[in-house]
Amino acid sequence: MKNKRKLTTPLFAGILFLMVFGACNKLDTIPTNKFTDANFWQSVENSEQMVNMAYNQMFSADKMWNDEALSDNIFEGRTNTAQRSIRNGIADPSLDLFSSEWKWGYEGLKSCHVYLANIDLVPGMDPVLKNKRKAEIRFIRASIYFRLVNFFGAVPFFTKDVTLDESGTVGRTPKATIMSFIHQELDEIIPLLPKKENLSAADNGRITKGAACAFQARAYLYESNWAKTAEYCQKLITNGAEFGTYNLFSSYTGLFTAANEYNSEVILDYGYVPAVKTWSKLYDAAPLSVGARLNAYAPVQGLVNNYLTTNGLAIDKDPSYNAGNPYVNRDPRLAATVVFHAGKWTNFNGTESTIYIRPGTGSNSTERADNYVSASSNSTPTGYYVKKYYDQTATATFASGLNIIMYRYADILLMYAEAKFEMGQLDATVWNQTIRAIRNRAGFTAATALDYPSTLSTADMRSLIRNERRSEFALEGLRYFDIVRWKAGTQYLNGYVYGARFLNNNTEDIRLDNRKFDESRDYLWSVPRSQMDLNRNLQPNNPGYAN
Repeated sequence: MKNKRKLTTPLFAGILFLMVFGACNKLDTIPTNKFTDANFWQSVENSEQMVNMAYNQMFSADKMWNDEALSDNIFEGRTNTAQRSIRNGIADPSLDLFSSEWKWGYEGLKSCHVYLANIDLVPGMDPVLKNKRKAEIRFIRASIYFRLVNFFGAVPFFTKDVTLDESGTVGRTPKATIMSFIHQELDEIIPLLPKKENLSAADNGRITKGAACAFQARAYLYESNWAKTAEYCQKLITNGAEFGTYNLFSSYTGLFTAANEYNSEVILDYGYVPAVKTWSKLYDAAPLSVGARLNAYAPVQGLVNNYLTTNGLAIDKDPSYNAGNPYVNRDPRLAATVVFHAGKWTNFNGTESTIYIRPGTGSNSTERADNYVSASSNSTPTGYYVKKYYDQTATATFASGLNIIMYRYADILLMYAEAKFEMGQLDATVWNQTIRAIRNRAGFTAATALDYPSTLSTADMRSLIRNERRSEFALEGLRYFDIVRWKAGTQYLNGYVYGARFLNNNTEDIRLDNRKFDESRDYLWSVPRSQMDLNRNLQPNNPGYAN
């Protein structure tokens, strides 16, 4: 059943002191009509509300989709969004996204610090529950710091609540120091957390040993610490008795449906509850002909080209590839992720439609004409629509209660494969355990796609692993962070954005923005101008940005 502990409805009165970066306000008298610092921490129920709020502040669907828009998978054509400004090389320290991300992070950290500072005041709380909740909050705190340092590098760092005066003087702590703290925290909390098998149905979605182990693997991956990445992935692959048993879900498409939430592949997700807490990104990303209002978020041709043919070959390497009908005999994950011309769509009522996007096509009730018009029209600017995370149980305005997956077992397998490769240890055994298993689940059957490619050069094998990650995790918010950790910004985030070959009688690709990536600047974001104005100790700014 859906876990309702992560709702956005008001949690309790008098908690605004948690949402500002400043000191708690101590009062001489204790009001009887609202909670204060003096009386809030007198019940387990109140403390649980604080845990709810911290979970709510850990992540969101909006963050996942916005992260994806930073990558080379998506084009936002309706407006000049913050993500589009970053990709086009015109962001400056006053960009609203820099400020809002910073604010989000420190609001979430404040909630964690206030909880950890006060939870021992709660009378009669079961010690086992208390230690488990502390561990969950420490995970959330580490997760927020991890996101901050991957965007900003060095950031203000503290492990307890700070006063307003202190917040105006604290400087920036090096990323390496904060990462060391994250690793230590995760190792310390793993023994305090339950396995997923020990969770009740009502606690589905809570942080577990497996989640902490997966986080540790990802944190080491982002540092290119291959040995440690492999070590923590191995724990989840081979030691289910201690960390919980995970495996690839049988259906790639089924992973992202309401009917299969909390399936065997999900290690941690961010919870939503239909009719109470929802997200609706696909209202502006799905085909217009199935009820979307316009398109503001479209997959690009580069993503579509990344998907292999069913022979396991790149489209420019497979003689059987038909450029005139480019969507047949392709990696099945393409059709599960992107709506392309003549692709299938299951409507809210369960009927199936064919979506026709190429100009001038689509003629009857089952052939929905959703034609490309131009890059400035309401329809898709690239010739593609989003399909992954489409929730058939959503409302007519695509308000979805579908959970957002933060960690899943396929990522463990591909992190493990990449780490073993970079250490020179990728062999047929590791391949079969990881990439072959993932491709087999995706629906590949050809031996050329499944068998270990022992003759590939080092450079080609690295490209294969990176492309596999892109195909497996497209539109899940990981691509940008992969590009950053590979230091491959110029390779993937420079140059024109292209859509489908729909121009000049289907002979020319749609050409959109000309993106720019500065290797000396764009791996980090600017410290927000508003924060530097308040605290000069945050300077100097990151390279390439003004103080």
